[in-house]
Amino acid sequence: MCAKDALLSEKVRLLLNDKNYSAELEKNFQERYDTGAFKLKPRFGSEIVGESEAIKNYLNKTTRGRNQTPTLLFFDPWGYKGIDTLMLSKFLTNWGNEIFLFVNVKRIHAATENEKFDLLMNELFPTTIDKIRKDRKYKASVNERIKLIMDSLTEEFRKAINTKLYSSAFRFQEEDSNATSHFVVHFTKHDRGFELIKEIYQSYDNIGAVLENDNVYTFDAKQLNGPVNSMFDFGELNIINLSNQLLKTYKGKKLTARRLFDEHHFTTAYAHTHYAKALRRLQQSGELKSYFNDSINHKVSVLINDNCNLEFANG
Repeated sequence: MCAKDALLSEKVRLLLNDKNYSAELEKNFQERYDTGAFKLKPRFGSEIVGESEAIKNYLNKTTRGRNQTPTLLFFDPWGYKGIDTLMLSKFLTNWGNEIFLFVNVKRIHAATENEKFDLLMNELFPTTIDKIRKDRKYKASVNERIKLIMDSLTEEFRKAINTKLYSSAFRFQEEDSNATSHFVVHFTKHDRGFELIKEIYQSYDNIGAVLENDNVYTFDAKQLNGPVNSMFDFGELNIINLSNQLLKTYKGKKLTARRLFDEHHFTTAYAHTHYAKALRRLQQSGELKSYFNDSINHKVSVLINDNCNLEFANG
């Protein structure tokens, strides 16, 4: 996408690192893209995450004022070794920086019980590891303990950057069981980034995660060879739950669909599509009136924009 975009191909620099396959990465890249595809020459590294001073210095770099090189970091330590939460949080404080953190929660769950991994666990959970070990004893299931771990990780980042932070998690199921193996967690300081990532996560959810329960979208590789639920039928319960939330919050109020979405979505894991479908459901049931002021004959009753006006019933 960056290579096809006239502006991004001029502005974006790609920094790719893999300790084992750096040469193959560069070879494949050169075969796929012309030399002039990117104005700024990509860089290929083979550093080891957690041991490279160059990577540490890059992540610890702080900028004063507006960051001239806003960076999207996909950080995959191939497990959890090398995840220094305070260092990554420092990187995240710079303007425009965002993180995708890929974590092996199955291994973290085991490591919290083993004192041999105390150093790594303290880097990952600098203020909450003792609480995790205490509270996990009162969690009846593995899923509850994993939720405790992921909630604590988000809490660590929020405390470390000490500013508004949005996070959204995507879960991967084991290929041979119903257990959870990994998460990708996205951290951003901007509500637009939060809005976009939820829409992307939703498009890859193939099991129909019930968002009111654990707030995460889910991918299950076992579904690839079987029936896959689309976003139009997987989430009927999500639509009903969100409809009830909106009805309770906005009873008797008048506002635009865009204003409602901007006010409400950052408190939930629901995506743009969920809101549009929930509002259309309320309109169809008579609990909401909607009308457009742009003189266009729309095919649907509600669109999430400033021209769609909503009026919620009082009852």
